[in-house]
Amino acid sequence: MFNLRQKNQLDIGPVSASDDAGIEVLDFRKAARHGIWLESFRLLRDIVLIVFAMSLFLVFVAQPVVVEGTSMVPQLENGERLIVNKLVYYDIESVSWGHIERGDIVVFWYPKDPSKSYVKRVVGLPGETISVREGIVYVDGLELVEPYLDVEHNRSVTNRPAIEIDDHHYFVMGDNRDNSSDSRVFGVVPSKYIYGKAFFRYWRPSGIGFIRGGEPLLEETESEQGDVRAATPE
Repeated sequence: MFNLRQKNQLDIGPVSASDDAGIEVLDFRKAARHGIWLESFRLLRDIVLIVFAMSLFLVFVAQPVVVEGTSMVPQLENGERLIVNKLVYYDIESVSWGHIERGDIVVFWYPKDPSKSYVKRVVGLPGETISVREGIVYVDGLELVEPYLDVEHNRSVTNRPAIEIDDHHYFVMGDNRDNSSDSRVFGVVPSKYIYGKAFFRYWRPSGIGFIRGGEPLLEETESEQGDVRAATPE
């Protein structure tokens, strides 16, 4: 009546470690220590690889810079942080987002003192003839229409005699033409001095995003058209 053993239940007999050679008995404390060391090594390896990859990226591809001054307002404000594309330094013409185009905002070593760096906009390319008349830029005799400029910061009527830009040189200007030291003052910039093209703003929060060139246009003015007609023999 009180026999709790189920019917037909077999006796197992004594248990021995030799019953199953495939059973592995672990020391859980030792195994835990081994696991911690293994995971620590993997974490350290991953950190080293990430730092190495970021170092290569910053050396050859991109670099953070800080805007100092107001020569590029309203496009860039004092204290803003930018990421510049350094591929322009290597003059990779086959890469569409690597070479320099008119309207690009570039960072370069100041030609008269390479220990300093400036940020300006490219308005003249190698081989072009550029001049400034009453504050307006002319490229090969055509007026340069610059939609990124603010009239408030461009009231001056400065003049700059026409010059032909040599190969591998660029004519740069600040968007704040009333308060900018640029190629009107120190001349054209050699391409080897240009070490980056601004393409992303990561500070301030209200302006985070990619930086576009502004797409300046060359436009033939009425006076230029009259000169062309007068020079054409009848």
